[in-house]
Amino acid sequence: MSQATVQQIYRDLHEQLELELLTELPDSDVPIYAQDVHRPGMAVMGFTENFLPRRIQVMGESEMTYLSSLDADEQVIAFEHVISLDPPALFVTRGRTLPDPVLTQATERGFPVFRSPLSAVEFIAELTRYLEREFAPRSEVHGTLVDVYGVGLLFTGRSGIGKSECALDLIERGHRLVADDIVKIRKREDGVLIGSFREVLRHNIEIRGLGVIDVQAIFGVRAIRMQKRIEVDVQLQEWDDDVDYERVGMQRRYTEILGVQIPQVVVPLFPGKNITVLSEVIALDFMLNVYGYDAAELLNQRIVDTMRTNRRLRRYLEQDLE
Repeated sequence: MSQATVQQIYRDLHEQLELELLTELPDSDVPIYAQDVHRPGMAVMGFTENFLPRRIQVMGESEMTYLSSLDADEQVIAFEHVISLDPPALFVTRGRTLPDPVLTQATERGFPVFRSPLSAVEFIAELTRYLEREFAPRSEVHGTLVDVYGVGLLFTGRSGIGKSECALDLIERGHRLVADDIVKIRKREDGVLIGSFREVLRHNIEIRGLGVIDVQAIFGVRAIRMQKRIEVDVQLQEWDDDVDYERVGMQRRYTEILGVQIPQVVVPLFPGKNITVLSEVIALDFMLNVYGYDAAELLNQRIVDTMRTNRRLRRYLEQDLE
């Protein structure tokens, strides 16, 4: 299934990659089915057996030098070899241009050809990074994502439980909003989850009884982020007397998003509970865990050591009969 198009690449990257159209861009979308980018190399000379089809092709200095050594008919044949790989588009680097016979053939076929002044290595690196983002597994969750002390806290829970109000309080205390209501999530190849906002919602927050507010307009640009790694799921729940909530922290909870496990903290709510300060402590405690400091584990070890010491002391006193 295609997750990008040639038109989208041109729209998103024409400034960054300094793209110039050498042929007409088709009116209908040209889908891209693979995220890897290839150089035709020996395919220009006719050897196409081990080349995967439907990949974007990038012609660098070597391919262009070889083309320039051919006569007009041979250039068209070499181009046909590349077209036989069924690429969605062809990009020419180093500011070079295709020979006129090849450009004529590409124009007649309605095949998109672009030119960039970047080197082939630079161009492929930038385009590959873009395609990795576009082809990354994606999902959306109902929640609020806030950057708290550099930790991405994803607040989840039923509608109306107070996720947006908690985020607003955190913003007022100097933390930064990423997304409210709908959080778009994509998984990078290294298993990192990146959260961002849905464009139509951007950095707006809906507060029941107040309405929609624009966080950037009220609190300034320092109160927002475009995206943030999701590191902890903070699940807000109503207090339930029948539930035995975690009190020590020895039993770690996890939730799974797009096949990636992240820590989950369940916070039971009741009137007067300071969820904002708790959120800040959750973020700070997560960072301590990252640096190898586990307060619950250390406390448990102290208790165990104290019990062992007391046991040895009792044994000694029992044996001291003088």
